[in-house]
Amino acid sequence: IQANNRFPADFIYQNLMIQTNIIHAAFLSGVKKLIFFGSGCIYPRYAQQPIKEEYLMEGALEETNAAFSIAKIAGIKMCESYNKQYGTRYVTVMPTNLYGPCDSYDLETSHLLPALIRKAHEAKIRKDNTFIVWGDGSALRDFLYVDDLADACIMLLENESSEGIYNIGTGVDYSSRALSENVKSIVGFNGDIRFDLSKPNGVERKLLSVEKITALGWKPKIPLSEGILCAYQDFLDRYAESCVIQGEMTYWL
Repeated sequence: IQANNRFPADFIYQNLMIQTNIIHAAFLSGVKKLIFFGSGCIYPRYAQQPIKEEYLMEGALEETNAAFSIAKIAGIKMCESYNKQYGTRYVTVMPTNLYGPCDSYDLETSHLLPALIRKAHEAKIRKDNTFIVWGDGSALRDFLYVDDLADACIMLLENESSEGIYNIGTGVDYSSRALSENVKSIVGFNGDIRFDLSKPNGVERKLLSVEKITALGWKPKIPLSEGILCAYQDFLDRYAESCVIQGEMTYWL
């Protein structure tokens, strides 16, 4: 939320440039099948739940990430236009909240789950009494392990009948409070969670309908707790040794 809200020009410019160049270069190179990554957060803010693919552009966007959303919608329409004019089979996937190995744990730019892992870990090694979570804990989100997304993309590339937009998720959502408690348990932090009501929740609920992708035979394999455990191990492997505690401050080398 914070990065999208603070750097809208970066988000719209970089995404437009990346997708425009890659989609057009793929066409010039004779690529017939391509996966374009949209995002579940580009659906209308007040879309009916669970959100179906056809709800795209049926209402106002979430203001905090409107620039990113507009860029992604342009990419979707570019793929649809090339399919219509040139007969390509470019497919858009709309992932829900992703997590897993090689994620970013930067508190300024990371997503909710990796941010929670880092906050809980730092609080544990500092022996804090609490760690802070944005919002009131009520926001509902679906979380998908990155390997499950990869499996879905491979299936769509190999399936000749696939076309259009596909939501990719588990079809189950969790409150940020429940997610925080789960992370706290897996990390082994014994203190309390404090919710910062001065910070935004974002969209209150964002659950994607996955009927279209599951009708093709795909389903996720990694349960949330197992996925969080794998993500935390990745965090420990790549970051824990570079963490230095000095008083109440944590530094990353």
